[in-house]
Amino acid sequence: MSPETTELVYDQLRQVFDPEIPVNIVDLGLIYDVAVEGNVCKVKMTLTSQSCPEAKTIPDMVKRRANSVQGVDETQVEVVWEPAWGPHLITGEGRSILGLPAEGEEG
Repeated sequence: MSPETTELVYDQLRQVFDPEIPVNIVDLGLIYDVAVEGNVCKVKMTLTSQSCPEAKTIPDMVKRRANSVQGVDETQVEVVWEPAWGPHLITGEGRSILGLPAEGEEG
């Protein structure tokens, strides 16, 4: 698939939110990698904690959103715990939404 397909998957994943945090999972830094090979999309992601109450729901939403992209027939989601998620992974957009200082700035 083309790089455009990968970007379309990222666009869809920006529609997925952790219900407790008003930032999408891409800007929250939970998506580590998206690779589209043929008609299969492979997503490597993490969660904010291993005890996340949405541990089953969020990966299911990721699959549904990625599968909605034309040309993607199957999505495999791998939830990993290394590297561990931390606030340093939140994008500038996510930090702005949460009212956090930009990375490297004092708060």
